[in-house]
Amino acid sequence: MAATSDGGRAVVSRFPTRHLAPPEVRPMPEPPRSTWRIIGPGVIAAGVGLASGEFILFPYIASQVGLVFVWAALVGLATQYFLNMEIERYTLATGETALTGFSRFWRHWGLVFAILTYFANLWPGWATSSATLVTYLWGGEVRWIAIGMLLAIALILTLAPVVYVALERAQMLKVAAVLVLLVVGAIFAISAQAWADLPQVVTNAGVPVGQLGFALLLGALAFAGAGGGQNLVQSNWIRDKGFGMGHYVPRIVSPLTGEPEAAPSTGFVFEPTEENMARWRSWWRFANKEQLYTFVAITFVSILFTSLLAYSTVFGRPDLPDDIGFLRVEGEVLSATVGAWFGAFFWFIGAFALFAAALGIVDYTSRLAADVLKTAYLPRARESVLYFALVWGLVLIGCAVLLLGLSQPIVLLVISACVGGTMMAIYAALLIVLNRRVLPKGVGITAGRAVALGWAVLLFGVLAGLTIVTQIGGLLGG
Repeated sequence: MAATSDGGRAVVSRFPTRHLAPPEVRPMPEPPRSTWRIIGPGVIAAGVGLASGEFILFPYIASQVGLVFVWAALVGLATQYFLNMEIERYTLATGETALTGFSRFWRHWGLVFAILTYFANLWPGWATSSATLVTYLWGGEVRWIAIGMLLAIALILTLAPVVYVALERAQMLKVAAVLVLLVVGAIFAISAQAWADLPQVVTNAGVPVGQLGFALLLGALAFAGAGGGQNLVQSNWIRDKGFGMGHYVPRIVSPLTGEPEAAPSTGFVFEPTEENMARWRSWWRFANKEQLYTFVAITFVSILFTSLLAYSTVFGRPDLPDDIGFLRVEGEVLSATVGAWFGAFFWFIGAFALFAAALGIVDYTSRLAADVLKTAYLPRARESVLYFALVWGLVLIGCAVLLLGLSQPIVLLVISACVGGTMMAIYAALLIVLNRRVLPKGVGITAGRAVALGWAVLLFGVLAGLTIVTQIGGLLGG
């Protein structure tokens, strides 16, 4: 390592080193000249997030009670925008993931979040949802189709030379397909009356707890776009894309088809020189734009239009199922009103969207855990080997659950709804501490952003707590 100036030593001294080695001092890389050159992580976030919330939860709510709860998507997305940007701030400035930063305070923080994320995603719900839509098109048994999908996901992630590139391309294709569906639906399927009722999103805004229950509404709000561990993996995705100091960290490659690289267990910092600070400010502006133009904009437009499509086609029907089966009815209505081609197109895009979401979920769950294990516990291990072992572990557990014919128990439903919100409240608080104590002035969190994260702590903490209380009360009462 080159000689470090007093400014470099001052920056390094801010990092707790009891559990992890200090970062290395390097110059801040030059920022890109165009935002389009760094588009990617926000698209992946939107693509992975376009799943249960966007294609199932919010449309289901619209099918049951109309457009009264669409406002919650904007609140959830705005909150997650600030949450994601503070996760990205630490990685932009250090090349380390936020979980590595947390582990500097307490060695096991990263492991706690990795285990919670892994546990929350053991049930292959996105794969079974995708398989269900496939049966609407071609028939078959959901269990075997879902198992085939899980194995395909493991093979895709194993054989891709550079995992991030494969994931980015898959999610970009998915987002493009969903946007095509929305455009075609806006032209041919959404009625004039539904368009006229669109202002109800604001004028009739409400919280329909009585009709739908608190757990469902929490799931929709907390997971509008992302939620739980998916927000944390923004660190890994922007690092793989080469944002900021992440430029110095090698990407995860396939141990079978890629060139293995030894990723460092800790990151890098830059001296607060005039040139480095100018580059930092440019990177920060670019990162904020990328997240706003992709993750927030794409996700909200998708939620709005899928909700409007459900409202236009199946709202008020007395025979509507109170599960994913409502998508079958919606597709049948679209076939009858627009044409058989559009009903099939709707199911096909839905199946593909949920499959791509499952691909992203398996990736980010395994990526978080591999990074934590490599950094804090197994520094000599190859991160790619850990990653692929975790990928196959998660997939094989999902296959075993399906082969055993287990149905999703109520306890797991409660856990899935609450774990993500609880995690978000905890790591939002940790991010305030991390970005204030570790990052230097001019780089660390500002007062306004700290207030936004304080709101995230309050919002997700209170919602998760209320959901736990109401669900326990319902179980005891039942």
